[in-house]
Amino acid sequence: MKTATLSLWWLRIATLVLAALAAASATYWVLKWQATRPSNLSAAVVYSAPMPANPQLVARVLGGGQASVNAGATVASSAASHFKLSGVLANRANGSYALISVDGKPAKPYRVGTQVNEELVLHSVSARSASLATSVQAPVSVMLELPKLAPSQGPALPRPNSAPNQED
Repeated sequence: MKTATLSLWWLRIATLVLAALAAASATYWVLKWQATRPSNLSAAVVYSAPMPANPQLVARVLGGGQASVNAGATVASSAASHFKLSGVLANRANGSYALISVDGKPAKPYRVGTQVNEELVLHSVSARSASLATSVQAPVSVMLELPKLAPSQGPALPRPNSAPNQED
């Protein structure tokens, strides 16, 4: 009876080897078939430099081009009321932009060095302000700052030292 059980093991091992060969063959042919099939995903992804900023897109992101809520309100006729800074994008690599509303019109994006009105150009942009001058080399004549955020407008950040004192 021992000889019958030994012959079954050879049969089982041979079946396992044939099944493994069949699986390997099927895998090979599937991979070969997919390699020869044209695919849009077969092209290599190449990193390219970032595109220069689009002023119209910057204006839309910063909320420009939209009419103000109180557009019907009368505006005081002082030199500071001619310009209103709505947003800034300070980027040294692709140029800095400021979103400025002139004479109550919808805000437009201006790149550093471009004309804002007949007399002034955008001189420089910082994190929360923009400055205007008669030319890029001239001294700053008008400084515009972003309005301060109300507590409900800004992100909810924890204040330092706001934890209650715990005394024993």
